[in-house]
Amino acid sequence: MIADRDLRELIADLTVKHAELAELHRDMDVKFQEQSEKTRREAEETWRVVREVGKQLGDLGNKIGSFTEGMAFPSMTKLLEERFHMDFIAPRVILRKNGRYLELDVLAYSNSSEIDEVYIVEVKSHLREDGLKQLQKALREFRDFSPMHRDKKLYGILAAVDIPRDVGAKVLRSGIYLARIHDEEFELAVPEGFEPRAY
Repeated sequence: MIADRDLRELIADLTVKHAELAELHRDMDVKFQEQSEKTRREAEETWRVVREVGKQLGDLGNKIGSFTEGMAFPSMTKLLEERFHMDFIAPRVILRKNGRYLELDVLAYSNSSEIDEVYIVEVKSHLREDGLKQLQKALREFRDFSPMHRDKKLYGILAAVDIPRDVGAKVLRSGIYLARIHDEEFELAVPEGFEPRAY
């Protein structure tokens, strides 16, 4: 049997141990909070850097796209004048209607009695399937944005520096002209017998 004195010493010991354990627990909580705060700050900094790099990559992509468009415009102008006999050719056209926008890399049309056509050109540095879908959407929506051209035949041209074979084949199957860079100029890259689709 435990004597009263031994019991009091044991309780006192347990009380001290409990206080030490509570202090250790508080210390661990403080360290955990500090570590959590440090981890949170590091995560925020990491995301800030990731966002900044993403923005820089986006800006670089826009500059490359603008460079490609700038490089394409003179040769596309020549092609649209000489091959398709267009009277009006303009880069970077933005059409607006009811708060909606339609942006076109190049818009060309003719008002002559012999040729009543419109061409929309989409320029890409690297052609992907979404570039084809973007041009098809513009072709479908164009007449809504520009009713003055409602009765004209409407054609699409995809001009790109880098054209993967499978994507190029899809472009041609959809009846859209394909143009690629050759000797620093864009030229049509369509097979013999190619039939363009009038939208």
